[in-house]
Amino acid sequence: MTDDRSPSVKEERDNVFVGRSHLVVLGAGASRAAFPNGDRIGKKLPLMADFVDTLGLRQLLTGWGIDPDKNFEDIFSEIYDVGDRDRIDVLQSHVEEYFSGLEIGDEPTIYDHLLLSLRQKDFIATFNWDPLLLQAYQRSGYGLSLPRLIFLHGNVASGYCLKDQVVGNANSRCSRCGEPFTRAPLLYPISRKNYAANDFIAAEWHTFKEILKHTFMVTIFGYSGPKSDQEALSAMGGAWGPAKDREMEQTCFITIQNEDEVLANFDKFVHTHHYEINSNFYDSWIARHPRRTGEAWWNQYLECKFLPDNPVPKNATFPELWGWLQPFKEPERLFELKKTNSDSS
Repeated sequence: MTDDRSPSVKEERDNVFVGRSHLVVLGAGASRAAFPNGDRIGKKLPLMADFVDTLGLRQLLTGWGIDPDKNFEDIFSEIYDVGDRDRIDVLQSHVEEYFSGLEIGDEPTIYDHLLLSLRQKDFIATFNWDPLLLQAYQRSGYGLSLPRLIFLHGNVASGYCLKDQVVGNANSRCSRCGEPFTRAPLLYPISRKNYAANDFIAAEWHTFKEILKHTFMVTIFGYSGPKSDQEALSAMGGAWGPAKDREMEQTCFITIQNEDEVLANFDKFVHTHHYEINSNFYDSWIARHPRRTGEAWWNQYLECKFLPDNPVPKNATFPELWGWLQPFKEPERLFELKKTNSDSS
């Protein structure tokens, strides 16, 4: 029950007024959480801890005289540092082949729910190579606006045309010049992940950092912020700025790490108590207040109003899910129309 000062679920849904973006950062743990039983045919989504065996690289590495139990990123860095182009190409080929073969199943997944719980003002930046987020994107909209995607480490399903600055499906052609899209490299040496070396990746990181500067909420899902990924963490921290200056923003984590681990890895992104940690996506701010995370945040933290949850129906079929989301469309359309008129005046 709500009191006179508290918005009902309908009021929260109908009153759209936040235009600042919600930025979601995905790591490998997000894909594993979204597909705990693998893809359509059970192919496993790897984490770095089981990467070698999941991709079937143990015999290959042993034959090269390399310890297959070492971290894969360390293995690749060593090969890169000695300039072994042939082995670099072999590993790149294995990674592309495995991830390109992954296919999403027919039922809604966490990725579908994540996409449908955000709006066009929002962004999802992913470190993941698998195509499953993009496959979910291509089927999930049904007339609803969706967040924009940023591929921080490239993606097997994403390609680009450098000449025309066009991005699209990796197997497609540029809509302007008609040339086949180029795919960005997937593997980088852990000691120096030079994102600026590739124009597509550099552009993705530029967009990511600009969004990070101005977002009101960041959700980090399945990305542990490993100490080995210092270039990424440094770039993110530089864009976010000093945590003491982020007294109005909220940082959310969806992770199996404990609180001490999270704060040790992401202390630069947390202003005092302005964070929350969930081990399950469906307990997160996004899933409990789909498409209205900004409005819910404003009501709770600035207006001090009690908020009833309006959780995304996680067991619904696609038709049921789309039907449940239909009442969100008109308030969003009116908000965008008002914003457009305001910007043009």
